[in-house]
Amino acid sequence: MDVNLALSPQAIAFDHIDSKAKVLGAIAQLLADAYGLDRSEVLESLEAREALGSTGFGRGVAIPHCRSKDVRKPSLALIRLEQPLDFAAADAQPVTLICGLVSPENAGATHLHALAAISRLARDEAKLQMLADAPDAEAVYALLTNQFERNAA
Repeated sequence: MDVNLALSPQAIAFDHIDSKAKVLGAIAQLLADAYGLDRSEVLESLEAREALGSTGFGRGVAIPHCRSKDVRKPSLALIRLEQPLDFAAADAQPVTLICGLVSPENAGATHLHALAAISRLARDEAKLQMLADAPDAEAVYALLTNQFERNAA
């Protein structure tokens, strides 16, 4: 399965954010800056999706996601929180890793494959620990690009 996720080093941040609303705003900003998207449109789409039910995946990971007419392939942004945050996750555990995803508007199966790739990563305890231990955004970028390239092969 070829996931072909876009990941820009500029789309990775370590941050202290104290609310779910601010997390969605920060993810929208990263996606907008890294991929040339309209922040307000991305934020509105993320908030609309979140209103349907929490994207708190579990195991300390949330995967807020949406679609946009302005991207050509699924694009990822990541925030590692300095303090755990309640995200109303399925397992009721607070999150520290936010994986924001924006996919093309008409990318039905491609969007689902991208979500599946992120959820596989979220179920891998060793990878989650490496991401938690990574000293900076550059190290996170290296871990993630290696992970997604291997899955696409």
